Amino acid sequence: MKLVFVQTGGTIDKDYPHTTKGWAFEFGEPATKRILEKLDPSFEFEVLTSCQKDSLEITEEDRQNLADLISNHEGDKFIVTHGTDTMSETADYLSKKVGDKLVVITGAVRPERFSNSEAPINLGCAIATANLMDKGIFIAMHGIVKEHSEMKRNLETGKYY
Repeated sequence: MKLVFVQTGGTIDKDYPHTTKGWAFEFGEPATKRILEKLDPSFEFEVLTSCQKDSLEITEEDRQNLADLISNHEGDKFIVTHGTDTMSETADYLSKKVGDKLVVITGAVRPERFSNSEAPINLGCAIATANLMDKGIFIAMHGIVKEHSEMKRNLETGKYY
């Protein structure tokens, strides 16, 4: 099995600034690469970047580019790292565009660079889902995996359920 990881940005990939001043975050190398280095996985993988944006800035064009990347890629199983604010919208969009492929969308409330980030657990749940499922659009967050249409979010706590 080969998994294709696709970066779109979001908090999971935010890092401290290297070239700017102030409190702003920047996007850089996908967090997935750092997490997979620690895992030393027993599966083949590829890491691609579709875009590097906060999810509130993701446009219809960005979603179409992501759908095209997935649809036109030879792979069948994709894990998309995405910002939490609009991952459900992207999941809904992809459900109408990518056919019989498996897409698991995940992210993090705190950047992977933070020691208290849940990013490794969320990515691990997404990897497990990719090992168990053949097709569909899923969201993996906070130790829970559900089909995209079944996943809900408590906007007060930020938790998915």
